[in-house]
Amino acid sequence: MPVNQVIRLVQMGQGDVALESESIWLCLGCETCTARCPREVDPAGVMDALRELSVQKNPAKAARKIRAFHQAFLDQVKAFGRVPEFTLIGEYKMRSGSFFQDVLTAPTMAKKGKIKLKPQKVDGVKEVRRIFKKCMEASKEWEK
Repeated sequence: MPVNQVIRLVQMGQGDVALESESIWLCLGCETCTARCPREVDPAGVMDALRELSVQKNPAKAARKIRAFHQAFLDQVKAFGRVPEFTLIGEYKMRSGSFFQDVLTAPTMAKKGKIKLKPQKVDGVKEVRRIFKKCMEASKEWEK
């Protein structure tokens, strides 16, 4: 289902149908659609919100690996204010059970400096956590 149709479902009050769409899990979150939207809608933000609501309403619905990556990504942003690759990979592997899927690429990536072993926090990590808290509060309000 194209993004515009998912957005239309939400506009028409059929958010539950949009939550069932596999399209919300295929969105890369690159925000190109938001940047190019002629109506100044935030499709990437809507897709992200739909993923969050989907996980809250029915965690088993999303594919295990997609859910694992989604939660690992958010956990890393909340903890560090950014996404440290090494800890993201570790948490994803633990959540998904894909321990050996691409294990041979890690040494090469580490040698090239693509993966840093020690995560670095950003200065605004408290603000990032506050945003997460506000989003969780807002999603609870939306459910009512």
